[in-house]
Amino acid sequence: MAKVIVIGGGPAGMMAAIKASEKHQVILVDGNEKLGKKLFITGKGRCNVTNAKDISDFFDYIPTNPQFLYSSLYTFTNDDTINFFENLGVKLKVERGDRVFPNSNKSSDIIAAMKSKLLKQKVKIILNNKVKKIHSKDKNIECIQLEDDTKINGDYFVLCTGGASYPQTGSTGAGFNFAKKLGHTIKDIKPSLVPLEMKEDWIKELQGLSLKNIELNIVNEKNKTVYKKLGEMLFTHFGISGPIVLSASSLLNKDNFKAVINLKPALTEEQLDNRLQKDFSKYCNKDFKNSLNDLLPKKLIGKIIELSGINPDKKVNSITKKERKHLGYILQNLTFNIKGKRPLSEAIVTSGGVDVLEIDPSTMKSKKINNLYFAGEVIDVDGFTGGFNIQIALSTGYLAGMSIE
Repeated sequence: MAKVIVIGGGPAGMMAAIKASEKHQVILVDGNEKLGKKLFITGKGRCNVTNAKDISDFFDYIPTNPQFLYSSLYTFTNDDTINFFENLGVKLKVERGDRVFPNSNKSSDIIAAMKSKLLKQKVKIILNNKVKKIHSKDKNIECIQLEDDTKINGDYFVLCTGGASYPQTGSTGAGFNFAKKLGHTIKDIKPSLVPLEMKEDWIKELQGLSLKNIELNIVNEKNKTVYKKLGEMLFTHFGISGPIVLSASSLLNKDNFKAVINLKPALTEEQLDNRLQKDFSKYCNKDFKNSLNDLLPKKLIGKIIELSGINPDKKVNSITKKERKHLGYILQNLTFNIKGKRPLSEAIVTSGGVDVLEIDPSTMKSKKINNLYFAGEVIDVDGFTGGFNIQIALSTGYLAGMSIE
């Protein structure tokens, strides 16, 4: 029986420890005062633990190195995740977008179930004591040194320290430094699943406005659509946020992108024009500024009128066909220039990390260090919102734990 040291108590670390403990003595070390601290706040505290789509569809929702995850996702699938938690007594439910949550809507139930399993498997858990240094010699890790200078020897080590987003949850990027010192290449660390800032200063006027059933298009400088999604979004003091915005952020690099919002995606251009004619007929004797209440949220009306170029005091029955058509275009092409992403500290996940070319995808074993394995966000992989990132963490953790012989 080998001695396995798992560094990091998030979903990847807990799963790696659970699986490794079936054969080995396992010690799980985390610098926080409790396990799963970042997991606790995911899904607005509800914990979107996986997605119920067919596992073969997952790769379309993983923009960074999806091929690397083939073995791990098929070794421990989303169905396995659902069965795992339900067997631990946590009932799950499937919501819109195939997102899977605990019936209780409490992330604490997911964490408690995993902790209970760890204790049942006799995993030793060390909390409130960060790893300060990893000691290695001749391509082998010998021990880890904790903040209180305690040294813990081991035969195998699993690095599951997460990324560098939400540092208050313990994701400080320390794992990247450990991996780099051990000889691994770290791909550029960037925010992913993060709100977007816009160049237009007037967007502040829309702060707090939430829109449902709209379509977000991200367009590059060549006017090519690189992302298109229906869903919900929120205007903030700096730009836009919400589920479809966060996923879009995963695809953005340094190009000049625009966000084009279709406020009426269910209607064709012709259908929208017919709808406008109907509303204009209803309010024909009113001022234009008082004719859009049936069509738009109150907070948005003033800005749409301004962008349309139509005099707000103009009588509706005086609006020309050309003006009406232009208004329809604005409603389906509300355009903003993207300034950039919000800081890494505000990102849900980190893009970048340990180069996947230096990890065996069939075992999660390091190609640089003989007794080192990786799992979770510390690796250069990330997915869209919807439960994909937690599934990646669980799958890579399971495969790493399973592969330690």
